[in-house]
Amino acid sequence: MNCSKEPGANEAQKGVRRSIASRVNRPVGEGPKAGTITVGSRVLGEVRDMCGRYTLSTPAGRLAEEFQVDEGSVDLTPSYNIAPTQEVAAVLEEEGERRLEMLRWGLIPSWADDPEIGARMINARSETAAEKPSFRSAFRRRRCLIAADGFYEWKRENGGKQPYYFHMQEGRPFAFAGLWESWDKGGGALRSCTILTTRANSVLDGIHDRMPVILPSGAYDLWLDPDADREQLADLLIPYPGDDLETYPVSRFVNSPRNNDERCIEPAA
Repeated sequence: MNCSKEPGANEAQKGVRRSIASRVNRPVGEGPKAGTITVGSRVLGEVRDMCGRYTLSTPAGRLAEEFQVDEGSVDLTPSYNIAPTQEVAAVLEEEGERRLEMLRWGLIPSWADDPEIGARMINARSETAAEKPSFRSAFRRRRCLIAADGFYEWKRENGGKQPYYFHMQEGRPFAFAGLWESWDKGGGALRSCTILTTRANSVLDGIHDRMPVILPSGAYDLWLDPDADREQLADLLIPYPGDDLETYPVSRFVNSPRNNDERCIEPAA
């Protein structure tokens, strides 16, 4: 999760606008595989300082076990360079049912006139999300787990930016703390999400001053509980405390969001 302007960030935002009529979310396993949703608006505000990339290539059975969802609902193409405005795998709980669903990365508030505002909402600062108009409703009622098994940060080194890959020992999957919203101005509902961030832990210190909020597996139920106490939730929004987060430098191949294969996570030569 790169909270600075990583190389290739602008490329992830370029292209033809996606038609409103096609903006309909699908459960995992239905329809075409996730792809980049292009954004035609100029990059402003939060997204200039908070762009992100991460990975999810964990087999379906392991994901189903981690998040307690039906394995048959998990049908994902491995991705080694997930970028903003793509569809991403998230775990939601509604009316007591937990499921995996594809959401557009970049939260679109229900009151927004233009869905392209989501390009500025890919991250939310955990310190202020509960009060910010764009996020407070989702923070109260629509929290989700965003499935991942690694993420990237860029560090300024030798006149350039060196990407680093962060992952758990043995490559186990984990969850970012997320918020989601549903936006519908005609043409079908579009569900979108954002990833909460916090200050860096000791592993990221020296590379970046922010990191995504990573939830321990024992906190999944609480985070998804629509009736959870706000103070209890706030206790989860801290730098990841575990000692199983590891990092190593990777090549600049990952800089372009067009590159999406195992070479993205190969150690730098």
